[in-house]
Amino acid sequence: MAGISQRIKSGDAEIAYWLLGDGPPVVLLHPFPVNHEFWLPVAEALALRYRVILLDLRGHGESGAGDGPATMEKHAADIACVMDDAGIGRAALIGVSIGGYALFEFWRRHRARVSALGLCNTKASGDGAEARAARLQAANDVLERGAEPFFEAMIPKLFGKTTREARPDLVDGALRMMRMTSAENIAQVQSGMAERPDSIDTLKTINVPTVLITGDEDAMTGVNEAELMRRHISNSQLRVIPKAGHYSPWEQSAEATRILRQFLDGLR
Repeated sequence: MAGISQRIKSGDAEIAYWLLGDGPPVVLLHPFPVNHEFWLPVAEALALRYRVILLDLRGHGESGAGDGPATMEKHAADIACVMDDAGIGRAALIGVSIGGYALFEFWRRHRARVSALGLCNTKASGDGAEARAARLQAANDVLERGAEPFFEAMIPKLFGKTTREARPDLVDGALRMMRMTSAENIAQVQSGMAERPDSIDTLKTINVPTVLITGDEDAMTGVNEAELMRRHISNSQLRVIPKAGHYSPWEQSAEATRILRQFLDGLR
């Protein structure tokens, strides 16, 4: 890919990140269990006007997992380290799914570094007891049986019906990214998500421009979760991408680019 590749040490893990373009800084955070390439179609368009920072979240792609669960606290510290290394004091930060979970923690700890937020295909509530148990069970299953059955089982949840039927190439591309993530790292990331705090109360403290994006076929978070966030975040705007599931910026990259360009250009 185009762009400058960097490696930094953050706590007990090595974190990989990439820089594209020039202009106001925008940090893009991918969903579980893929990597920074998820954002490439959007990032290359944004890089015509913005300095885009892509990172592999801890435990994904080329970034190490460190020891123990990959908690939101660790992800937030990693994002701050990447911004420090790239010489970025304050940026617009946009995250999908786990990327959104990490941003709630980043906001709690580093809100002065956030100029705007994009929360895509994510939710503010923490896992209930049943969901937490399911995550931990999935982590154990991956360690026992390998990652491939887990990836295959995730496809119907992550992709909208339209994408699965009309764009098998996008499904294959996501599977290729997933296979760069080891079973051990998947288990650590799942354990970290199971531990994440509830962020509903955090929503009311968000006072920077915020765009909420979801897919109309997202079975995992969807419009209801996005609407809940919209009600709690003052002056936030909600955009629904048609014919897209939980991976909406990957499934419909042209529409995601249009929404994000409009949002980011409005900040200038």
